[in-house]
Amino acid sequence: MEDEEWVLVRRTTEKDCWSSIFMDDDDNGENSRPLKITFNGPAKHWTDAIPIGNGRLGAMIWGGVALETLQLNEDTLWTGTPGNYTNPHAPEALSVVRKLVDNGQYADATTAAEKLSHNPSDVYQLLGDIKLEFDNSHLKYVEKSYHRELDLDTATARVKYSVGDVEYTREYFASNPNQVIATKISGSKSGSVSFTVYLDSKMHHYSYVKGENQIIMEGSCPGKRIPPKLNADDNPKGIQFTAILNLQISNSRGVVHVLDGRKLKVEGSDWAILLLVSSSSFDGPFTKPIDSKKDPTSDSLSALKSINNLSYTDLYAHHLDDYQSLFHRVSLQLSKSSKRVLGNERLHMKKHMANNNDLFFKRSEDDTVSTAERVKSFKTDEDPSLVELLFQYGRYLLISCSRPGTQVANLQGIWNKDIEPPWDGAQHLNINLQMNYWPALPCNLKECQDPLFEYISSLSINGSKTAKVNYEAKGWVAHQVSDIWAKTSPDRGQAVWALWPMGGAWLCTHLWEHYTYTMDKDFLKNKAYPLLEGCSLFLLDWLIEGRGGYLETNPSTSPEHMFIDPDGKPASVSYSSTMDMSIIKEVFSAIISAAEILGKNEDEIVQKVREAQPRLLPTRIARDGSIMEWAVDFEDPEIHHRHISHLFGLFPGHTITVEKTPDLCKAADHTLYKRGVLSTDSIY
Repeated sequence: MEDEEWVLVRRTTEKDCWSSIFMDDDDNGENSRPLKITFNGPAKHWTDAIPIGNGRLGAMIWGGVALETLQLNEDTLWTGTPGNYTNPHAPEALSVVRKLVDNGQYADATTAAEKLSHNPSDVYQLLGDIKLEFDNSHLKYVEKSYHRELDLDTATARVKYSVGDVEYTREYFASNPNQVIATKISGSKSGSVSFTVYLDSKMHHYSYVKGENQIIMEGSCPGKRIPPKLNADDNPKGIQFTAILNLQISNSRGVVHVLDGRKLKVEGSDWAILLLVSSSSFDGPFTKPIDSKKDPTSDSLSALKSINNLSYTDLYAHHLDDYQSLFHRVSLQLSKSSKRVLGNERLHMKKHMANNNDLFFKRSEDDTVSTAERVKSFKTDEDPSLVELLFQYGRYLLISCSRPGTQVANLQGIWNKDIEPPWDGAQHLNINLQMNYWPALPCNLKECQDPLFEYISSLSINGSKTAKVNYEAKGWVAHQVSDIWAKTSPDRGQAVWALWPMGGAWLCTHLWEHYTYTMDKDFLKNKAYPLLEGCSLFLLDWLIEGRGGYLETNPSTSPEHMFIDPDGKPASVSYSSTMDMSIIKEVFSAIISAAEILGKNEDEIVQKVREAQPRLLPTRIARDGSIMEWAVDFEDPEIHHRHISHLFGLFPGHTITVEKTPDLCKAADHTLYKRGVLSTDSIY
């Protein structure tokens, strides 16, 4: 049916229902600048490519003319197998570190704390590439005709360019309801679409053509981190995967040839549609790949079969209904004056349109200003519509990389081009994972948090073993970095990043925040409270009797930041860092509030938390008027450090407020000035 014209009639969207609230009666949103990220040429770098995703499958679209690449990801492709996240030697090492800290030997404690480190996380992998090769005539495309865009309103990427008198169009989207990445290639002249397509990957793989219109790629992830050891017995079976590319062309014109048993060549078609599905053998964080009963090839074929009777128009309609039901919940308008100026321009255009085509084309040229150019000009022209675009792009990315039933968003969401990505592409729990989900609640995307809560549940299972063996504590703990296997032990290497047992506690604050936004009592009772309870049990055991009658954390670090100890030596390990105390206060406040709602005020753990609260070290002000980062007013060797962990109580915490702690607010302001916030690239 693709050769016929269709009129798509869809249900009323949330955007339509709420438009009267967000827009003036005389405006109706007609003058809003389109929510599009635009480019005037193909991507030269990976960060210039366009990301699309359905939560589980992702692609980066480069928009090349003669050679197009879609770099593919599937969120369960990781190295490794379930691990043992315990260290029976940790309690002895912990005792040594605590004594050194008590004696003020912070540099020695920092060195000794490396014995508390464990193994690195596993590594997020890639799926592969869809490669599209066009004939040499495409090398002579008209550069001024090229346009590449990501339409945030429809979650659709497009590429347009002209070769001679033929305009070529490519359209891409990733459908969540149908679990497929779809591409449509068309030309303005009949029979003008010709290209060769194949699948490739940096992973261990094998690809082949099945029938006349399918390419199947089967592969595997390393059973250990890259590079795997040569001894086969020491390199267990890793996660297996399959990707299937299905090709459709116009009914009236065109032929398909099989090349080399692994490529498909299209000649003389009006249009072509590519459908990419993929599956893996991953069966949860506690199942070894070798024990998995999943068959990725069979699952992929089933996924393809489930959409066999759906046209491209059907797939796109399903995609829009699903995506826009989330995206259209929030509208942001920062400047009415700029919209009115634009509206006056368009009114002027309408009056002269019939007799002045030059004006029309001039306006079209203005609309081709790339987003990169808008970013550069922002230094001198603070265009509020660019801020609106950035805000909605953040929402788009969260929708595209985290949906119910998917894996939690990793360090790069779901997009990755490397076998060895920066910082392993792993979940980092000392800010990055939390930042991924900060937009979820205030931007009305609560469903996108589901993977985070499932992930916390998995961490609590492994974390209870880590707490018991490593720290002889009850409850559960997670440290600075994790992975798909829910790693909870410390990272490898230096204590300045590896020794940080507050990762699980920080994540637990998201549970309480979810309840405060949704008022979902069932969620609070069945999901949030049990996790908060286990986390609080660990924190109560981790706190020890300290100086001045306070309960303290020892050892303690401020994530990834060193200090100069009183002996003039660099160190990172001391006691009761401000961030430790701030996170513990948030968790304790959350469980007490939850207990009141659920009628659990008399529970033993709630009573113990109430007793501990007044004995937590308060946030203090340093000699220079800033918030103290550590319990001791140490010298800071890097005052412009990228993390501002000691302001956790200001945000995302709630212990520093203008109403209750004005002095701390003033100190927080000085902290930001001292840190040189305008020159930093990170909040924490």
